Amino acid sequence: MKIHILGICGTFMGGLAQILVEKGHQVSGADQQFYPPMSDQLQRLGVEMIQGYDPTNLPAADLFVIGNALSRGNPSVEYILSYKLPFTSGPQMLGELIEGRQVIAVAGTHGKTSTSFMLCEIFQHQSVDIGYLVGGVSQSIKSSAQLGSADIFVIEADEYDSAFFDKRSKFVHYHPDTLIVNNIEFDHADIFSNLLDILKQFHHVIRTIPADGNILIRPEGDNMSALMDMGYWSHVHKIGTIETIAIDMTKNILSFGNEIFNLNTLPFNGMHNYQNAIMAMYAAFLHGVAPRDSFKALESFTGVKRRFETIYHDQDFIVIDDFAHHPTAIASTTATAKGLFDQKILGIIELGSNTMSGGFHGTDLYKSAESLDKTLWLNLSSTSNDPHELTSLEMLLEELKRHLDNFGVILIMSNKDSKKISDPLIELIKAK
Repeated sequence: MKIHILGICGTFMGGLAQILVEKGHQVSGADQQFYPPMSDQLQRLGVEMIQGYDPTNLPAADLFVIGNALSRGNPSVEYILSYKLPFTSGPQMLGELIEGRQVIAVAGTHGKTSTSFMLCEIFQHQSVDIGYLVGGVSQSIKSSAQLGSADIFVIEADEYDSAFFDKRSKFVHYHPDTLIVNNIEFDHADIFSNLLDILKQFHHVIRTIPADGNILIRPEGDNMSALMDMGYWSHVHKIGTIETIAIDMTKNILSFGNEIFNLNTLPFNGMHNYQNAIMAMYAAFLHGVAPRDSFKALESFTGVKRRFETIYHDQDFIVIDDFAHHPTAIASTTATAKGLFDQKILGIIELGSNTMSGGFHGTDLYKSAESLDKTLWLNLSSTSNDPHELTSLEMLLEELKRHLDNFGVILIMSNKDSKKISDPLIELIKAK
């Protein structure tokens, strides 16, 4: 089948392209721009890449897959609708591709990418050829997706909507056997009016889990009680209340059943990462992997790009790139940084999401970084006169020139293209 993907350079759609090629389909795709690492992955796959959405460039195809970044008014979308060409959404197509497999879906406001890749690391360490699609780039796993030959399929289950014609969350299409819900907070203000809207979408996916399936939650996590009070019909595992599974940060140990594991041997830090690890280990345990084997695999976990990733290091400066884009994530990232470094820390936080730039988090946003020694807030979409915010990269660079010498660690937090910040920053450091 010839399949053309509109919006192919996003991590989800690029991963879907990988799986479709492995299934034997002929895949092409269009996007506004193509950029690494996804453009490199698509090129390796032999996918024809078409820049822009001029309908005269639309290839003949048996099916068009329309990404959720495209809406009515897009020239290609209008052409497809006018000529009644067959189309679907990416999540619906993926759901059909993985139908009948043992699906482990990782959901929640925070930790989805890291927990998903931890699960991939665990299963691959056992030589299980799992399928997976994760919305990020791992430091150790070769691509963001693969079809796999084993029964298990791991999916990062996003609550964002599926397409302009399907406003249900993506994860509704996946019908998981095991669902991990790390946490739920208000986010995506461009599509959700309030927290209840988000909880309803999470409850939709809970309704699809079979009676012998599993739901993993941390009951102390935000809004977990509200979600479970809406009803469930599957096995619920409340991680954190199971006495034999616990983290002791004073002794730096993880207890799982009768086994004790030393957290110091793991190549990552921070309570949020340890909690992600427990979720991954427990989900793997439910699917037949012994905890000691899971922990051994995680000792080789080299992390996820743009998740507390050191991108520059010399004798005077350390520059770290992190995807944090919500007050809770920012607070976790800054706490990890304060625990690791003795030097003064400068934070650069881009208000890149609609929720952040729109002010929906109120003062909680600024409080989330108050443990840092200084924070620069970048809002490229702002027209306000908020004294907290810098509204251009030029303004940011001028502030960096004034303050950089006072800090040893620079922590960049953004869910956009952070290279527009990190590249000039590193050039400024090298020029000193």
